[in-house]
Amino acid sequence: MGTCIIFCAGDFTALVEPIRDGDFIIAADGGLLHLNRLGVQPDAIIGDFDSLGHVPEGALVHPVEKDDTDSMLAVWLGLEKGFRRFVLYGAMGGSRMDHTIANLQTLHYLANHGAVAHLAGADVIATVIRNGSACFPAAPEGIVSVFCMGADAEGVDIQGLQYELKNGTLTAGYPLGVSNHFVGKSGKIFVKKGSLLIISPAKVGFPEVELC
Repeated sequence: MGTCIIFCAGDFTALVEPIRDGDFIIAADGGLLHLNRLGVQPDAIIGDFDSLGHVPEGALVHPVEKDDTDSMLAVWLGLEKGFRRFVLYGAMGGSRMDHTIANLQTLHYLANHGAVAHLAGADVIATVIRNGSACFPAAPEGIVSVFCMGADAEGVDIQGLQYELKNGTLTAGYPLGVSNHFVGKSGKIFVKKGSLLIISPAKVGFPEVELC
């Protein structure tokens, strides 16, 4: 099965990887404008449309006063369709820091439900792994930061980066994993128990994620 690609209403610069046959494209509210600029027709349009300002024909409409973000509505739709790999564009940056944090929590939700998911920004990619690993190709430079999401992350291994770690523990209360560096080797980040948020350079591309 392909990837569920969700376009949100935040900042969008360019695709990290091409859209392929079998991918399912969702416009979440104002994310439809990004797809219009790309000349791509979405498979579904969903949201409350407070950002877009009008309701497109055929859209799945939800009330403005709701518990769920438009991004989360799109994620649930993708999960219902059976997708287990997600890429969200327009989900970071801009003036709404609260929405960026909400979308990072959405990544955590997906990881908790056995899915692989990334937020793709202009310069960085955010990925959450749970009980698994993320592998990167060799890169001559670039900053990689690793943060604990939720309860303590145990059995953490970091290989091939400037600062390596063996069977360590990361906690949500101390930023031990910030500002690591590529050093021209392939890199691997593994967690035996728990969840990690990984921030990596967009120019390196999406990491390959494996779940235990």
